[in-house]
Amino acid sequence: MFFKLEKLLQYIDKTVISIADEYPAEVKCAPGCADCCHAVFDVSFIEAAYIAAYLEQHPEIIAEQQELASKAAEAWEALSREEGDPAKARIRCPLLADNNLCRAHEVRPINCRTYGTPTVINGKGHVCGFSGFHRQGSYPTVDLAPLQQHLASYSAELAGETFRVRRFPIAWILLRLEFFLPRK
Repeated sequence: MFFKLEKLLQYIDKTVISIADEYPAEVKCAPGCADCCHAVFDVSFIEAAYIAAYLEQHPEIIAEQQELASKAAEAWEALSREEGDPAKARIRCPLLADNNLCRAHEVRPINCRTYGTPTVINGKGHVCGFSGFHRQGSYPTVDLAPLQQHLASYSAELAGETFRVRRFPIAWILLRLEFFLPRK
């Protein structure tokens, strides 16, 4: 069921590794940095289902991160109500442990996997503020649009056309696990 998603994630990981190998001084991602774990973004249904399936196998993560998930969901909903700018907002990911390591690193979504490398979103370049990439330089980038199109397609295959474009905050996965679990 997650075969296509896992192949896409492998491709992304290889791409990010190749950029890091070519620009080791610029890619500064390391365990414990966690800047990306405070960026505000949502995930596709297929990514949410993938994380939910992992969490179902690790109920201790849900129990230990439940309070953080509730706080993150409240912050997300406040940001939405106030029509705040997600690009400027900071909300701690509920999967981030106290040691600044991801509790679900192996199933992290595409945004997490690409955060430390230059990306293109809606035709505009973005880069992590802690990286060594500079705006005046020319670097390889990861265009997120085709990746998001794949995720939309996989989401529709898994849950129907309604879920092609629906997006979800990670907090909701922890708080509403059953909704995201594939139907058996």
